[in-house]
Amino acid sequence: MRLLLLGGTGEARELAAAVSERVRVTSSLAGRVSEPKLPVGEVRIGGFGGVDGLVDYLRTQGIDAIVDATHPFARTISEHAALASARTGVPLLLLRRPGWQQPDGADWHWAENTGQAAQRIDELADRAFLTTGRGGLAAFADVRAWLLIRCVEAPEPPLPTAHRILLDRGPYTVDSERELLRRFGIQLLVTKDSGGSHTSAKLEAARTLEIPVLVLARPAPPDVPSVAAVPEAVDWLSSFAG
Repeated sequence: MRLLLLGGTGEARELAAAVSERVRVTSSLAGRVSEPKLPVGEVRIGGFGGVDGLVDYLRTQGIDAIVDATHPFARTISEHAALASARTGVPLLLLRRPGWQQPDGADWHWAENTGQAAQRIDELADRAFLTTGRGGLAAFADVRAWLLIRCVEAPEPPLPTAHRILLDRGPYTVDSERELLRRFGIQLLVTKDSGGSHTSAKLEAARTLEIPVLVLARPAPPDVPSVAAVPEAVDWLSSFAG
């Protein structure tokens, strides 16, 4: 059995390791990070060339199933996978971790898109910690507040006038996140609803310091079969692999 695993997440790497002995896995990474954490098995890096390119890849490579385990905000590839699956008949499963739930006592605000989030920052704070990644930072270029921007690799302009770039990669601890918020006098945490525990320490740190959180809501997922955890994805693949 040949599996195309659309990856880049911890869940994708976990799934590749779990099924690699009985399934031929090719993990596809977008290539936005120069030194990504690589899964076991075959790896391809870069786009497919739109829906048509993905359809051609599925057919020429004899792919039997697709698991989309990309980041919850990787909207384009998820939409392309759904369309390619419909056109080729190759079964598709969406593996997506649950979103975060607002804890008791936390002060959370929600934004539907990056433009709305940028507008809300100046309403809520003078100093904010922006942890939405380097993609889409142009939407925050006109924010008047001072921004601490954390990302894995240096972002490209345009960037806000008042900012500091912090290059770092998780996972993080609650203590380290709390110290960071204090050191920079942060009044607002801005984040995506990524879910999972990899970067959730900042939420607890903000709650304990009574710092409000502005959460960018997830885009709607495609209408395809989905599971929330790796064991469920393994079970789904077992129905094909035997």
